[in-house]
Amino acid sequence: MDSRRPGALAGKLVIDLSRVLGGPYCTQILADHGAKVIKVEPPRGDETRDWGPPFHEGDAAYFLSLNRNKHSLGLDLSIPAGREVLLRLLRDADVLVENFKPGTMERWGLGFEESLGKRFPRLVHCRISGFGSDGPWGGFPGYDAIIQAMAGWFSINGETESSPIRHGLAMVDMGTGLYCAIAILMALSERENSGRGQYLDMTLYDCAVSLMHPHIVNYQLSGEIPGPTGNAHPNISPYDTFRTRTTDIFIGAGNNRAFVKLCRELGRPELAGDTRFRDNIDRVNNRDELKVEIESCLIRLDGEEISDRLARAGLAAGPIHNTAQVVGHPHTRHRQMNLERDWYRMTGTPIKLSRTPGALRSLPPRFGEHGREILREFEFDDAAIEDLAKTGALLFERRT
Repeated sequence: MDSRRPGALAGKLVIDLSRVLGGPYCTQILADHGAKVIKVEPPRGDETRDWGPPFHEGDAAYFLSLNRNKHSLGLDLSIPAGREVLLRLLRDADVLVENFKPGTMERWGLGFEESLGKRFPRLVHCRISGFGSDGPWGGFPGYDAIIQAMAGWFSINGETESSPIRHGLAMVDMGTGLYCAIAILMALSERENSGRGQYLDMTLYDCAVSLMHPHIVNYQLSGEIPGPTGNAHPNISPYDTFRTRTTDIFIGAGNNRAFVKLCRELGRPELAGDTRFRDNIDRVNNRDELKVEIESCLIRLDGEEISDRLARAGLAAGPIHNTAQVVGHPHTRHRQMNLERDWYRMTGTPIKLSRTPGALRSLPPRFGEHGREILREFEFDDAAIEDLAKTGALLFERRT
């Protein structure tokens, strides 16, 4: 990540009031690509600073992986002096991101419709919540796993006979963060024409439902309730894990041409003409028999070697790796997905822009690290800064 060139969002100011995962993941994407992100932390700080082990100098890896390229300001928004500081920051801001419980900003007099949208007409205000502010579940708290459960993710995860299982990645939170980044960029683009900001009502629930593909659309068309299929795909075969002599691998053949090539590479060209496997619908209906036939070829072979050979033949195949193997893989390094500076070792950005690449400009901040610097930039003099610290509105250390 080249820090010498300005990013695609250089000149944009983002005020980040969010905590935990979805919001910080979104704003780190913006920060990686040049936006100035001021992370406003509550008196106790972002709770993910404590979500370890492992830790580095008191901050958990969980927090460190989501908050690079940001400036930290400790601010108590529950008192008027803290809210006045926030309003000063918003004078020049392009984007506000927050994930308070719906109604909180309104109780503070900071709702978009009645306050912020009128005072700052160019502001893009992105709110992230579990379920939104209205509807049967409006205002209820929502965390990744609860949303996974309610949006059907548990029900389609796991082996055929297993109980409902949570996905091992927090993809509701991270998926929402990605959707929010897209929504913010859309709103900024539209502002170029209208000159006006807008309110973005983003919920974990909506994002999780939208990501339930193809299970919801399959149900809506067929009326059949999907269940877990293990590693197999409900609509494609072969698209599954297969045993080899050394390690399990994954093979996907999404069309007849790919299946014919796979059969040829495995030394079983006759399988492509077998009536049980001729078309994808046949292979889906006879997936168990097909898996036996494929594994009878693979069980004598080295998994890494056959995966490489199939990939070189133009087929989608790869070995199943653990985390250490992913980090150490030469392609991970080639794609600059291992980001290292001093003690900092995290994943790089997957967004590769040719002229304005993402960059590591600064390491994740300590709590309140940039408080004085930020307030001076927004025309607070030293006496005013000290007064804010005395009132408890401005913090340089976390409250316990």
